[in-house]
Amino acid sequence: MSWKNEVEIKLTEYLGRKTIVDSYVPIGGGSINETYKISTSEGLFFIKKNSASSFPQMFEKEAIGIKTLGASKEINVPEIIGTGEIDNIAFLILNYIKPGIIMPSFWGDFGKQLSNLHRHTSDKFGLNYDNYIGSLHQINTQHCTWSDFFREERLEYQIKLARDKGEIGKITVAAFERFYKHLDNIFPIEPPALLHGDLWSGNFMVNENGQPVIIDPAVYYGHREMDLGMSQLFGGFDNQFYISYNDHYPLQQGWEERLQYCNLYPLLVHVNLFGRSYLQSVKAILKKF
Repeated sequence: MSWKNEVEIKLTEYLGRKTIVDSYVPIGGGSINETYKISTSEGLFFIKKNSASSFPQMFEKEAIGIKTLGASKEINVPEIIGTGEIDNIAFLILNYIKPGIIMPSFWGDFGKQLSNLHRHTSDKFGLNYDNYIGSLHQINTQHCTWSDFFREERLEYQIKLARDKGEIGKITVAAFERFYKHLDNIFPIEPPALLHGDLWSGNFMVNENGQPVIIDPAVYYGHREMDLGMSQLFGGFDNQFYISYNDHYPLQQGWEERLQYCNLYPLLVHVNLFGRSYLQSVKAILKKF
């Protein structure tokens, strides 16, 4: 049986009626997964494929994360159709989101919706299962304080990967050690917030109604400034997004400066995924330490 046949079975189960895949067209933009728009007898769907052995349970965990975000009822997420695996090909089927255009209210709506998402909290930082950020394992072992979680599960884990690959040297590691001593003073104490976890400009869409849809999450409960930091890493969102966020869930003084420290994590992820060209940005942030 091919993965196409398996997809037909999943769609038939989900929709409750026989569904035939007519065609599938590759969609560009993903650096990790193969992605396709699927045309079927019951309409359009979206599918992601990858190696099941290389990335075990990647799509199952992504599906759980999407459902967690969707359960908040605060912001649009894709609809989960199902996951499957055949002949070492893992796949995730989602509804197809027809792209729309950014309306004047888009960025204000997006900021408000994200601020509302961040009001969903937990008693600990982390999550009760590990997942992925990109193609890397994301360790979510729970901690009572943000400083401990950020240091141990976000920075130290990525630093070890980078050291093992020869991408980071002793001088930078020593700068991180000095940085850790200031963590309690850098980040204000706030409750763990439900985060998208990988909120850069490539991980949201505009649907046909002009509303934001967040995709490809790396969900956990963390300091809410992590999502805002990531949103600025590759060009940033429109300024109205940050104004609206602050209007609905005000950030504590000094948040603009703190975002660079939040971005140490995704920058280390990029060092481990794409090489040391991203290391200079890490060094620049740590320069004062």
